[in-house]
Amino acid sequence: MSLLVVGSMAFDDIETPFGRAEKIIGGAATYIAWASSYFYKDINIVSVVGEDFPASEMDALREKGANLDGVQIKEGEKSFFWAGRYHNDMNSRDTLVTDLNVLADFDPIVPEAYKNSDYLMLGNLSPEVQMKVLDQMTTRPKLVVMDTMNFWMDIALDDLKAVLKKIDVLTINDEEARQLSGEYSLVKAAEKIHAMGPKFLVIKKGEHGALLFEGKNMFYTPALPLEVVFDPTGAGDSFAGGFIGYLAKTNDTSFENMKRAVVYGSAIASFCVEKFGTEKIKSITTEDVHARIAEFVKLMTFSSI
Repeated sequence: MSLLVVGSMAFDDIETPFGRAEKIIGGAATYIAWASSYFYKDINIVSVVGEDFPASEMDALREKGANLDGVQIKEGEKSFFWAGRYHNDMNSRDTLVTDLNVLADFDPIVPEAYKNSDYLMLGNLSPEVQMKVLDQMTTRPKLVVMDTMNFWMDIALDDLKAVLKKIDVLTINDEEARQLSGEYSLVKAAEKIHAMGPKFLVIKKGEHGALLFEGKNMFYTPALPLEVVFDPTGAGDSFAGGFIGYLAKTNDTSFENMKRAVVYGSAIASFCVEKFGTEKIKSITTEDVHARIAEFVKLMTFSSI
């Protein structure tokens, strides 16, 4: 079994009501890899960085089981950079700076050793890049999970729909599900999105949890109430990493096991928001994860009347 993660590796400037963190490590592939590493160790990454990306961060990922042969390092160029400011509700934010840098002309190259990966996680990148990765796979992965956002729905909807026909699981938030489907009801939205290709749909609702759909089957997990939320950046990617990392570990893509994967993904995401950037998910232990899962089980368990 092997897991292929495709996404950005980047720098972020983040300002929240709790403070500011400047030029910290971010990017979808970074969060996904760290989150999935708590369940699975054979993680292959395809991404691109500039020469400014710290070698120490690459080494830390290798120590967690990540293979970085698919990460392009562009000499003389800068890594992707994003700066944003969160509002007091921590659910809305303003983008202050977006410098694509090396990501502007990213042409993903999947190494031969990665082309037979059993599990593929397509992080939030342009549909064109996501399709290029799919086209390079020698055999179809057992499971293809994709994340996307409303930006691509605005400017590349036809390309996005073409990719949707080739994947198994789509992970998006509730606002994006409504935009993509044209339906306000998330149940109706799921029906429309299923018809576009994905057999499974995960709708992330931030502090209100997550929904999993497969046809008429539905599952909901709440978000764990936390005393402090420092930084929501990367929570969705951390969820995706925990989700696919657990599925790769168990090698079971049934709806029943995906329900467990949603809880495990939610648990990792709950750690992510407790500190800025990747700081918290880089410091937790397997025991911490099991304890957090136990909290979710306690939160969700009740006796029938």
